[in-house]
Amino acid sequence: MSGVEQETGSGEHPDFEEDGLSRDQPVRGHLVIRDYLKRLDDSPGVYRMLDERGEVLYVGKARNLRRRVSSYAKPTGHNSRIGRMIAATASMMFLTTETETEALLLEQNLIKQLKPRYNVLLRDDKSFPNILLTGDHPFPQIKKHRGLRKEKGTYFGPFASAGSVNRTLNQLQKAFLLRNCSDTMFESRTRPCLLYQIKRCSGPCVGYVSKDDYQALVEDAADFLRGKSTKIQTQLADAMAEAAKAMEFERAAALRDRIRALTQVQSNQGINPEGVEEADVVALHQEGGHASVQVFFIRAHQNWGNRAYFPRTGAGAEPDEILEAFLAQFYSNKPPARLILLSHEVDNRDLLEEALTTQLGRKVTLAVPQRGEKAALVEHAGRNAREALARRMAESASQTALLEGISEAFGLDGPPQRIEVYDNSHIMGTNAVGGMIVAGPEGFLKSQYRKFNIKSQDLTPGDDFGMMREVLTRRFARLVKEDPDRQGEAWPDLVLIDGGAGQVGAAAEALAELGIEDVAILGVAKGVDRDAGKEEFYRPGQAQPVALGRKDPVLYFVQRLRDEAHRFAIGAHRAKRAAQTRSTPLDEVPGVGAARKRALLAHFGSAKAVTRAGLADLKAAPGISDALAETIYGFFHGEG
Repeated sequence: MSGVEQETGSGEHPDFEEDGLSRDQPVRGHLVIRDYLKRLDDSPGVYRMLDERGEVLYVGKARNLRRRVSSYAKPTGHNSRIGRMIAATASMMFLTTETETEALLLEQNLIKQLKPRYNVLLRDDKSFPNILLTGDHPFPQIKKHRGLRKEKGTYFGPFASAGSVNRTLNQLQKAFLLRNCSDTMFESRTRPCLLYQIKRCSGPCVGYVSKDDYQALVEDAADFLRGKSTKIQTQLADAMAEAAKAMEFERAAALRDRIRALTQVQSNQGINPEGVEEADVVALHQEGGHASVQVFFIRAHQNWGNRAYFPRTGAGAEPDEILEAFLAQFYSNKPPARLILLSHEVDNRDLLEEALTTQLGRKVTLAVPQRGEKAALVEHAGRNAREALARRMAESASQTALLEGISEAFGLDGPPQRIEVYDNSHIMGTNAVGGMIVAGPEGFLKSQYRKFNIKSQDLTPGDDFGMMREVLTRRFARLVKEDPDRQGEAWPDLVLIDGGAGQVGAAAEALAELGIEDVAILGVAKGVDRDAGKEEFYRPGQAQPVALGRKDPVLYFVQRLRDEAHRFAIGAHRAKRAAQTRSTPLDEVPGVGAARKRALLAHFGSAKAVTRAGLADLKAAPGISDALAETIYGFFHGEG
């Protein structure tokens, strides 16, 4: 993509004197924007609006930069959201592009990266799982696949969740008896595994099914996933009748079980539209300044699941802007369906269609159906969006009440908007990891969880106080460096520590050394006899702990926060321990990366054998040059 970036300037605007402003007077709002118009042309591109601290307020795209920016240069005629954004603008930045499609793609990349306050932002952008029938083996494997489609084979999806894929795979195994084991395990089998015994695999690894018969099962599974379920079930029903007629009752029972499995797949998929072969159904519902977007995936005339999203609305954007931003961000890392059914019209439908068509490599159509089966699908998705938002708002109201309860119970200045919970995990001081989880009015903010590998060499193994001091020092030293004025949202109102008076004291000391004395600290420890229902709460400087009633909702809330931090810290510790277990002496050898490490282990059988190998043997290993062989030999024998 080609483009030219235009800097924001120094903040002095000599041309403003015609508006009665002095050069030394700080200028914001439409006057700043009006000045930039004199240096803009009619090119397509992306613009950024920044406040006086240089933080990005808004990122937008334009078919014509000068015309688009001129709409902000008027002092009146804007809704309250746009008016607030213009009033806060102190400077702007521009990047011109060759086409408006390039501008659209660049705009969404910048929104994801910068997360501007006034933009619509999709906060959950994970990829979706697919079902893969592998294509590089005589007996293809059926399995769940997530991520880039690099493996050879046929992909079916997307499915809305891992659960929906797992349920479908479970029933497909019953129906078509395809293997799900890896190629390595397949080659090493000398007798059938348990899946064969429970009639979920046809046993190709030990020759219990011929290649042609297995391929027929693969083709039947692919046909079913393509929507030809009626044909498959008819064939199975006929085969079952023939088996029963021939008094092959065991075979008839097996065919009956396969038919039931296919029926179970269809019942799990819910609505299955007859007139829509492939579509994504996207419906938006707004209420109280919040938005919910429901996405249904229709493939092969089957509903492959749905998921609700709650995009940040950019301080009150209109439906068309929310939906347009959602679509652009949602499909930035996943292939769209050929037909996307929408609940609301979007302003730049042609531009979105062009961008998505380019991404998919075939025509993509956006439509807002008014009647018939497609309209019913959108209405169904809209109803789900409305119900999901109602549940979300109810949960948010409950969360707000709990935050207010914490404030009242422990004498805080007000309900905390950001709670950071810390815990450590280790085994006798080894593989020590600190974990931080974050919670607020919207519940757990998992994208902001952090782990800290304990680095200090001076700590006594198992020194929990020292570990907590190190974690908090690193965390808050970075906050002080990156946001000393506390203008961002990363500063917590409450730090919750899993521990008693000692842990709280260590935490308070760490923050005091950084000059931070206005962040509330609370420790939670199991009370008498380590009873989980008698937690005691500690504040710095308080001689006696505070206790809450066993049925107090605030107690349950704090327990949930602590348990989540404990779960996260233990998971990080286990991952670190597992990585150490997988490490070998080869990891330290210069020039030996992952590929050469695998080649050496495959050739010699173990890392220990590599360390003992002679120079001639190392040179004979596949993929190892003479020079690298000498390096490896010298590393383990102190030569070279």
